[in-house]
Amino acid sequence: SSLQQRGQDGYPYQTDYPPQDEDAASDATEGADDDDQMYEGEYQGVPHPDEIKEARRAARIEARRKARMATQQEEEEENLPEQYETIMEDCGHGRFQWMLFFVLGLALMADGVDGFVVGFVLPSAEKDMCISNADKGLLGLLVYVAMMVGALVWGGLSDKMGRRKCLIYVLAIDLIFSFLSCFAQGYGFFLFFRFCSGFGIGGSIPIVYTYFTEFLQMDKRGEHLSWLCMFWMLGGLYASFTAWGIIPHYGWGFAIGSEFQMHSWRLFILVCLFPALAALVGVVFMPESPRFLLENARHDEAWMILRQVHDTNWKAKGEPERVFTVTNIKTPQTQEDEFIEIQSDTGTAFQRWTVRHMTMLQQVCESLSHWNKIKSNVWFPDMIKYMQYEEYESKVRVFHRERVERFHFNFSLVNQIHREGEYVHDKFANIEIKSVKFENSLFENCYFEDIKSTNTFFENCTIKNTVFYNTDLWQEKFKNCRMENTTFLHPKKGCHLNFQEENDIVIYMVSFLGSLAVLPGNIISALFMDKIGRIRIIGGSMLASSACTFLLLLSFSQGAVICWQCLFYAVSVAAWNGLEVISVELYPSSKRGTAFGILNGICKFAAIIASFIFAAFIGITKIIPIFLAFAALVCGGLVALKLPETREKILS
Repeated sequence: SSLQQRGQDGYPYQTDYPPQDEDAASDATEGADDDDQMYEGEYQGVPHPDEIKEARRAARIEARRKARMATQQEEEEENLPEQYETIMEDCGHGRFQWMLFFVLGLALMADGVDGFVVGFVLPSAEKDMCISNADKGLLGLLVYVAMMVGALVWGGLSDKMGRRKCLIYVLAIDLIFSFLSCFAQGYGFFLFFRFCSGFGIGGSIPIVYTYFTEFLQMDKRGEHLSWLCMFWMLGGLYASFTAWGIIPHYGWGFAIGSEFQMHSWRLFILVCLFPALAALVGVVFMPESPRFLLENARHDEAWMILRQVHDTNWKAKGEPERVFTVTNIKTPQTQEDEFIEIQSDTGTAFQRWTVRHMTMLQQVCESLSHWNKIKSNVWFPDMIKYMQYEEYESKVRVFHRERVERFHFNFSLVNQIHREGEYVHDKFANIEIKSVKFENSLFENCYFEDIKSTNTFFENCTIKNTVFYNTDLWQEKFKNCRMENTTFLHPKKGCHLNFQEENDIVIYMVSFLGSLAVLPGNIISALFMDKIGRIRIIGGSMLASSACTFLLLLSFSQGAVICWQCLFYAVSVAAWNGLEVISVELYPSSKRGTAFGILNGICKFAAIIASFIFAAFIGITKIIPIFLAFAALVCGGLVALKLPETREKILS
């Protein structure tokens, strides 16, 4: 029968019912198939109990599947750092790392050079382009602002675009705009080009340390990152030495008419481009960071680069037969994968854009929460300049109500103040007037010819029947003066500075000695960074540096300031090196460039604030700037002792 046949076909539950006649079965099923039978509750919209059970079963299966996937993903993410560390140990430390060390060192050296360029050329540029004191301060401020912005922007971009690519962009921007600044004749163009150059080179420090770290194994990081810091010192030595040898030589240049002049300080900027140019050429031949490629799911490229590192090192060690045995590298889930998963909940393009950028903002805020390191520095060259200024002001000669008639001034006037004087039928010819002020004075029937002036002004003076021929005394030099029948013939453009007299060799020597003084501290920090730990190096160095700041209170001469400067730099450099090392070790690879860029940007911002504080108080008392530097160093040293030790931490 049909029921018996169904029982044989695998429907055993049918045999539990008593058998029916064929006619009864036909009557019961007439006009409807078995599949068309309807549960009576369906009319009221109530789901069938079997459907509820099936839905619950499917939900449990899906939940278990997602849990397994999450666990597997967690294990992969946890295993990638350990596996990457094992691979780097297998690749060894050798020729490849040393080649990268010197290439990235040149990039760091270029940043060090740029930090000194503006300070060295400013005394010459301000005279050559007739820059006022306000504009001079604007130049220094904008360069630091540009470097701060550059650190923030390029640090973040290096996590998105790659370390190598961003470093190439950074060096190229610095080269192009620094080169253009050599030939800028107007102050506006010079300011713009230096700003763009600072924006470029400002991103080098976050990228360089992040880039190099990802090619180092754990037991080599502290030592070799500290050695890398020495290139910033070499940048200072290179800039100081070349400035010392080039800028004072006014004749090392040329001019095309009176509109285009290429003086020695412009040649100095040109020579300062060599480290950046050499670094750019070297980086072009370097590979991308394999850790960055793995973080962005570019497995094959990362594997090829790691094999290149392995083969380069072992061939140099005389073991070319060693084979790179890694066949599978775990790849973490990328941010792009996370965004794909949320597309079902954020369907529109605007919603996806919002989620993506809010996620990035959250990562940046998380990075900021780790910023508990305070940096401080003292601008010793500025203190020496101020001491020179005080000494110069103390020697000023004051002339009151003098009357000079029919006299030929054929000697230079230097560091003088003339009040309520009368000059009648006098001749000023072929002389230099430097730091001279005429107040409430009368010039009648006088003749000025071939005059070069520096920091010279006429205030509330009366000038009658006087001729100015071939001088650089223009309208801005005369403040509230009354002119009667006065003639200006063939006025000179520019300030026509005598470079041999205006460039103080002491400033170049101070910067040179200060850069050289960090050498012992660099060596000590490199040798002991992995032995005693980053935290002790940072805390001890900053606390010792704070003690050095108080020695400045005992400095009453330029020689004493130079000595304490060298001591301060030698002691504090270990803290700088420790901070660079711990900064790249604290953050995961996907955020390392962004976090380091933020920290470096904050450091530049602190330098800007410190410059304002120094300028505001140094003319009143040096106690306040010294106390603030002391407080910052003590607080930084104590807070640093609370940081986690990263000496044995695998890069996450």
